[in-house]
Amino acid sequence: MRFSMLISLLRPIGPVVIGISLGFTLSLLSVTWVEEPCDSDAKGGDEVAVQQEGKLNGARKPNSLSGVDNGEAEEQFEPKIVPYKPGQKQSTAKKVFRAKYISTELGIRERLFVGVLTSKNTLNTMAVAVNRTISHHLENVVYFTGDAEPKKPPHGMFVVTHGDERHIWNMFQTIKYVLEHYINEYDWFYFLQDDTYVEADRIKMLVGHLSIDVDLYMGKPEEFIGGELEGRYCYGGFGYLLSRMLLLKLQPYLENCRNDIVSARPDEWLGRCIIDYGSTNCVNEHEGILYNHFEMGKNSDPSKEDNLQFKNAFAVHPVLDPVQMYKLHKRFTEIELQKTYDEIEKLQVEIKNISELAIDGNRSAHWPIGINPPFQPKNRFEVLRWDYFTEDLVYTCTDGSPKCELQGIDKADVADIIETAMGELNKKYKPILHLKKQQLLNGYRRFDPTRGMEYTLDLLIEVVNQKGRSRSITKRVHLMRPLSNVEIIPMPYVTEATRVHIVLPMTVHDRDNVNQFLEIYAANFFETSENAVLSFLFIYDSFEAQQVNQNDIFANIKAKISSYEHKYPATKIPWISVKTEAPSQIKIMDIISKKHPVDTLFFIANVNTNINSEFLNRCRMNTINNWQVFFPIHFQDYNPDIAYHNQQRPVTIDLVKDAGHFDRNVFDEACFYNADYMAARTKMSSDVQENEEILEILDIYEMFIKYATLHVFRAVEPALHLKYQQKVCNPRLSEDIYHRCVQSNLESLGSRSHLAMLLFDQEQGNST
Repeated sequence: MRFSMLISLLRPIGPVVIGISLGFTLSLLSVTWVEEPCDSDAKGGDEVAVQQEGKLNGARKPNSLSGVDNGEAEEQFEPKIVPYKPGQKQSTAKKVFRAKYISTELGIRERLFVGVLTSKNTLNTMAVAVNRTISHHLENVVYFTGDAEPKKPPHGMFVVTHGDERHIWNMFQTIKYVLEHYINEYDWFYFLQDDTYVEADRIKMLVGHLSIDVDLYMGKPEEFIGGELEGRYCYGGFGYLLSRMLLLKLQPYLENCRNDIVSARPDEWLGRCIIDYGSTNCVNEHEGILYNHFEMGKNSDPSKEDNLQFKNAFAVHPVLDPVQMYKLHKRFTEIELQKTYDEIEKLQVEIKNISELAIDGNRSAHWPIGINPPFQPKNRFEVLRWDYFTEDLVYTCTDGSPKCELQGIDKADVADIIETAMGELNKKYKPILHLKKQQLLNGYRRFDPTRGMEYTLDLLIEVVNQKGRSRSITKRVHLMRPLSNVEIIPMPYVTEATRVHIVLPMTVHDRDNVNQFLEIYAANFFETSENAVLSFLFIYDSFEAQQVNQNDIFANIKAKISSYEHKYPATKIPWISVKTEAPSQIKIMDIISKKHPVDTLFFIANVNTNINSEFLNRCRMNTINNWQVFFPIHFQDYNPDIAYHNQQRPVTIDLVKDAGHFDRNVFDEACFYNADYMAARTKMSSDVQENEEILEILDIYEMFIKYATLHVFRAVEPALHLKYQQKVCNPRLSEDIYHRCVQSNLESLGSRSHLAMLLFDQEQGNST
């Protein structure tokens, strides 16, 4: 009892004891240890510091460093207690700024910026020629002009106008603009005039070998006019290179240069500014790299220039007109191409010499030298097929015919390889023999996805010796057209916020599958408020259209649409009725296109397609207005009666090779903008006036290929999954469209193994 009473008496003071203990603990944690010089005038016991032998010693420094024993340490070091003042505001931690891109946070900059000085008189002539010769080699090219009346810049060019045509003012504003907008994004800045041809790849190579932390002013050095000023500036006609470090030095003094330096030439004005405030002269050599240049004569022909100074030039000046600019570009392209061929031959010789030291000798080097080895099939279905051809016929046709006429690009390809083969044979046997092409006996070719196109030719050749005697011999030659490197093409910016208008054409044969389509579509889009609009296009023939008031074949579907609109009040499902005997895609889209704005993104769907948000996002990203249209290749399920013969059908079908295939014969699904369709359709109008049947002969895919100047992107799309359905092929459409439809039905029956097993079971049944 006494113990219990004691606890009850202590309870009221328990929180007080805990509070005192907590406060004492917090006061100890707030101790700050300091090091200060000993001050004999210091007052109070709150601040104590020790200075021993001219060195400061921290309160918690080890004795081995302080040079005193424990007793001395305890006497010399005392803590400094900073009292807490309630009125004093506590400093909040500063929020750390994080850049959007890691390159910005790490200070990683692009290598080269190029500025072109032009004028209003040459912007649409010489500047355009410069842009066409260097823009595809360089990341960022900006054109600076002093045009007082800026107009619409040429297509594909970024033009900055300063509003003053004085040359010095244009140069001053150019340097100022670069310092304000690009100084933190690039390491090197290259400036040239629009009458200068620049070998862009060599400039990129130049800055790639230079250190970025130097004050460099590089070009063709020139003495100042009159010779009164010391130093040399870079002549603007041959271009000049400035480092970022040098431009940063000029930034505080740029206004002084504008006010104090008087000059008639902009390059001379900039050179004086750099010399006065950057203490840097123009040089034509740095770190063993020489800035080569070539001065063009008045009557010089670029195609005939063959001296070493011209071949090694970084810049050529002066260029008189755009035609001469293009001739220079062609000549330098030929020079670089020949250098590339020489390097390839040198590498091939090195590979051949090294392979002789291998265990297998020269057999270890694959032919052609330096090209990937031939593809090795893992099973008989992966064996690459050789196609047989002659000069006029090919015996592997796309439509399955035994032979067809060699025409178009295929005929040009065969003519090119025969000419190449004869050229190589003449190089090998001249001047002992003279070869004349007589006849192509046999030709074989195959496409190897790891190497390229391989050819084997049997040529009947007439050989003429030095005495004039001739005879015919047969030569077998092997040729290889290797695959080129993959090129990154700049694409316009697109977003996933674009609304997709899904058009669903329906005939009488599609009525049975529309309920399942609407159920899946409602779950994926109506309930999630996806940014998409579904439109039905009901297609009637003449008889069905006459009976529409008494017996509408789509009445149940229209009622189903009304029920979904009632269930989802925010959703509207428009529909259009069309009467036609031949429901071609172009005729259907002519009706749809007129009812939508030009910026509408269409997706032509199929009633058997399971559409989801993943595919719609890819439709938005792969379809670019005035640039690209997208034709996905859907995954088609095999006939379940064949694919799962004598097996239990799965609830869900996965995208595996035994369940289906990507159907390359179908072009029904398509994503494109209305403006692109209208532009291609307008170009097609003249042919339609001559032959109206072209509307049924072509589909939308062929129309874009033939009439549109766009990228037509076709790729497999795993998000488009179609269940098996026997297609009804309309014989009124073109022969090609009808044949593709029949071929799709045949290939969708099952895989080779499925069909083989089915035939095996039938033979077993017949034998029993």
